[in-house]
Amino acid sequence: MRRSVRSLWRNSEGSVAPTVALSLVALIAAGGVAFDYAQLASMDTELQQAADQAALAAATQLDGKAGAITRAQAAAQSMITNVTKFADDGGGSAVGGMTFTFYASYNQTSVPDSYGTVVTPGAAGADASAKVVKVTIGSRTARYALTPIVGAISGSSTANATASVGNAICKTPPVMLCNPDEPLGNTNEDLAYNPVRGQGLRLVTGDATVPGNFGWLEAAIGNGAPALAGELGYNTPLGECQAITGVTTKTGMDTSVLNALNTRFDVYQNGNNTCPSQYGGTCSPSTNTRKDLVCKPNGAGNGCTNDNWNEAGKPYEPITESPLKSDGSEDPDFIGYPHDLCHAREIGLQSCGVKGDGNWDRAAYFRINYNGTTDWQTLTGLPATASRWDVYSWELTHRSMTVAGKAVGIDAPLIKGNEGSFSYPATGRTGVAASTSQPDRRRIAAAVLNCRALDVHGKTSDVPVPTWLDMFLIEPAWPRGQGSHKFTNQKDVYVEIIGTTNASSANQVIERNKPFLIR
Repeated sequence: MRRSVRSLWRNSEGSVAPTVALSLVALIAAGGVAFDYAQLASMDTELQQAADQAALAAATQLDGKAGAITRAQAAAQSMITNVTKFADDGGGSAVGGMTFTFYASYNQTSVPDSYGTVVTPGAAGADASAKVVKVTIGSRTARYALTPIVGAISGSSTANATASVGNAICKTPPVMLCNPDEPLGNTNEDLAYNPVRGQGLRLVTGDATVPGNFGWLEAAIGNGAPALAGELGYNTPLGECQAITGVTTKTGMDTSVLNALNTRFDVYQNGNNTCPSQYGGTCSPSTNTRKDLVCKPNGAGNGCTNDNWNEAGKPYEPITESPLKSDGSEDPDFIGYPHDLCHAREIGLQSCGVKGDGNWDRAAYFRINYNGTTDWQTLTGLPATASRWDVYSWELTHRSMTVAGKAVGIDAPLIKGNEGSFSYPATGRTGVAASTSQPDRRRIAAAVLNCRALDVHGKTSDVPVPTWLDMFLIEPAWPRGQGSHKFTNQKDVYVEIIGTTNASSANQVIERNKPFLIR
């Protein structure tokens, strides 16, 4: 008997079972905690996703128009209508209470980032001021399936998201220029440029840190000069609209790119209407292509020999900064819209830098183009300080008018000797119809960047744009002058400032209503 008791005491068979039994309680508890915590995490994720989607939906309605705030709230509420799919919140049929806060702005550059002025719904001007919305989804409590003991871990969740909506610059070439007023040593990337209407700008290409440098933005339709030429020359640029801010600069500048720009003046140096043909777009001339270049007629109506554009035999090349003599003795054979007088002489003799002063030879323009007309103010009703854009616009709206026996609207070439010039092409030199359904082909918008502060070199992403500028293209890019006596270089682009780009700028700015999350 004693031997049997000792044998039983020493027997270890089956000793694991009690251990497993004792451990099973802890294992089940741990599994339950993991399962219920996953439920809580799932609910957190779903709530945040719901807040994000609600904020984005609300932001799409912030268009500055009447009822924007009401529409924003309704859009968010209609987005969040169904029960969640994974988390257990007690089976409610809708997400908990949703609250909205609207702001006039949001500063992402401050440290820390911060909200702007709160916009009160229903207040005067609230719909126009609301640009940012914060959506908060109310507290929800999880129902634990296995382990209520984990109530020690918070079972309630909330979520919020902030969104806004961005506008974009559309239907205009992807171009930029360095702020002409940016001082040496500037470090402020958001330094504003305050344009002066009617002022001429002599834009050049080359060093991107030089104020007034003219360059390009990323258009995302392809690589190399052909894609850029298409964006610059096509009636409708193929790339996406450019964001109001956060653009990407692009390298690449050669003659073919500026040749595409020249098609806006009915100048097709390569004889290719699709400029370039790779992307299939069409480059139509502007309705008004008044310019200083001439082309020899080819005897076929309004046409002329391909690639035979040049300066007139006696071009506009003043030797002083004064207007040409009123007796006409200094008048050129043809004249386009001339430069500011301080930009009109040889490059090395010009008294202006990038910026002119808006003072151009108006009397010579009308005298030469309108059979010696001298009282141009009475004729046009324009002020003595009329800009070239003002004159251009007057000509477009008075094409049926006759001045001193000459029609303002000219569809046929002007002939002087063996030279010909085109001002208002009915179909263009190559038979391409003038562009009338698109924004004016000689009016473009450009992003003004602070290139010194940004240290722009080639491709630079997410660049802030403090100012968008509307510009009037004065003339084709062309090397004017002979030998060392240069008046313009091949890659110079001369423009006149129309003003700051805004929502009424000839349909060049549109609301894309593309929402984006801020936080």
